[in-house]
Amino acid sequence: MTAAEPEQPRDPQAPKGRPTPKRSEAQAQRRTLAAAPKNRKEAARRAREERRTAMARQRQALAGGDERYLPARDRGPVRRFARDYVDAKWSVAEFFLPIAVVILVLSMVPSLQVRNISLVLWLGVIVMIVLDSVSTGVRLSKALRERFPDESRKGAVRYALMRTLQMRRMRLPKPQVARGAQP
Repeated sequence: MTAAEPEQPRDPQAPKGRPTPKRSEAQAQRRTLAAAPKNRKEAARRAREERRTAMARQRQALAGGDERYLPARDRGPVRRFARDYVDAKWSVAEFFLPIAVVILVLSMVPSLQVRNISLVLWLGVIVMIVLDSVSTGVRLSKALRERFPDESRKGAVRYALMRTLQMRRMRLPKPQVARGAQP
């Protein structure tokens, strides 16, 4: 086997690009790929490698939005629509962390007036997030009922609301629509 030949068996639909191996070579390769590990260390090493490649594929899918390799919680047209619906709009909840840092800094100021203002700001931010989440949830559930009348929409609104709590840059899978776009 040369360095140019792949070590794993090729996909049957892929172009070949190399000479057909002799039967003995093909059988030997199949035996080595399918052979049981010799010991526990070998089995653990293989399991780690498989897990590492699966996680790398999943990470790449989360970054690019490849539906085939996404985790089960992110798959399907309903979840994709919920993601796009949330990503196309601004929400108060996505700014919670930066606002929280500012409010925490204000609460450490020795002035009693500034501390009281920070408490009122906490309350205001929480109320705005709750109101924004309720309105987003109602609008999203209506849009899901119209768009997917025959499919299961279970958990899609909660999924979308949890996504609003993350800053847009930190969301996984990465947003596939621009702000203001129609989902």
